[in-house]
Amino acid sequence: MTFLSSLDAKDKRLLLWVGIAGSVLCVLIAFLLPGANSNSNPLPSTYLSGQHGARAAYETLLRSNYPIERWERPLAELAAEAGPQTVVIFAEPLTREPADLKAVRTILEKGGRVLSTGFWGGFILPGEASDTPDEFTFAACKLEPEGLNPLGSTGEVWMVPQATWHVGNPDFHVDYSCAGQPAVVEYNWGKGHAVWWASSTPLENASLARAQDLDLLLNSIGPREGHHFYWDESLHGEIRSTFSYVAGTAWNMLWFGLLALTILVVLSFSRRSGPVRELPPIVRATPVEFLDALGSLYRNAGAASTAVAIALERFRRRALRLCGLRATPMSAADLAAVLRRRFPAIDPGLEADLLACEEAGSNDAITPREALRLIQKLHAHQEKLLAAGRPGNRAAKLIEIDPKQDDTKARNKQERAS
Repeated sequence: MTFLSSLDAKDKRLLLWVGIAGSVLCVLIAFLLPGANSNSNPLPSTYLSGQHGARAAYETLLRSNYPIERWERPLAELAAEAGPQTVVIFAEPLTREPADLKAVRTILEKGGRVLSTGFWGGFILPGEASDTPDEFTFAACKLEPEGLNPLGSTGEVWMVPQATWHVGNPDFHVDYSCAGQPAVVEYNWGKGHAVWWASSTPLENASLARAQDLDLLLNSIGPREGHHFYWDESLHGEIRSTFSYVAGTAWNMLWFGLLALTILVVLSFSRRSGPVRELPPIVRATPVEFLDALGSLYRNAGAASTAVAIALERFRRRALRLCGLRATPMSAADLAAVLRRRFPAIDPGLEADLLACEEAGSNDAITPREALRLIQKLHAHQEKLLAAGRPGNRAAKLIEIDPKQDDTKARNKQERAS
């Protein structure tokens, strides 16, 4: 048995080309898609091990016995259970949703502590004082300590600032600056405390071990005892919900599968205008099936008398044709008399059978069994008439029937008698 022997040559070629195209597409996607952990990915996520990832900082806190966990559900759920013991780290969050801004404000108002980095990290904090810097520097800057706050006494810190902070509010305390622009700011809000960094460089994998960058992280999130720490991943596009379990690779494969199926359907129906195979010939019903269907029709309709009337009419037409007469309407008695003159040796019971069939044709109460018996008798008489009417048959005495001749003979007999 050959492979896919039921398909024709065109379908096999189509399937082969589709398989080749799918394989080439998979290879191209594998080569062209960037790796999640490559150094070109700027997202400081705890899942990434590239130079800009934050996996090293997260695992360092875990090994230091910090009660920390990733937060991947909607931020409003965290705000609902937040309290003075809650500490949240937002590393370069990506959101402008009012619900997320309200959640951060709620965490601070309940006494929580928040560390947020970057331009959008300052945007989600109350006050919204973050702004883009006057000039961007793409080299690491050694931050200059400002003031006497404990956070500003961390030591040597390096950062590549991506934003700046407007310090018009006296509640804002600048702890570090770069080229005269604020780089690390802290302030109280409600019962909580907020810390902002100009970028997430100190907590990234490539910079965490440089100078006192790790100490800046530890001083920014506060003491370990009596607190529970959350590293937010929900604002990195990793929000976990009921739909999240079908998202990702499975969802992408579903879309690719639907696209491939659509292409196959279009190609299958557009390359032909007619059926693939010829339609099978229509099977004609056999005579027995026709008789069964006709009998069922008469039985369901209760029309046994109609069947007898039809059989009698057919018998009358064929009998008159054998006698050389036109098929004219006549009663059963007249038909029997004509047949008796033409075929004197026919069955003596012909007259009685024809009269019975004539009566049955107008009797709606006749049973199917009686109607069948009468029709069978008519068929038997018809066979005898056909046998008697064959040329060379001496068993029957043929008498030519001519109405004018019969009238002439009758007048002659009357004249002789007179």
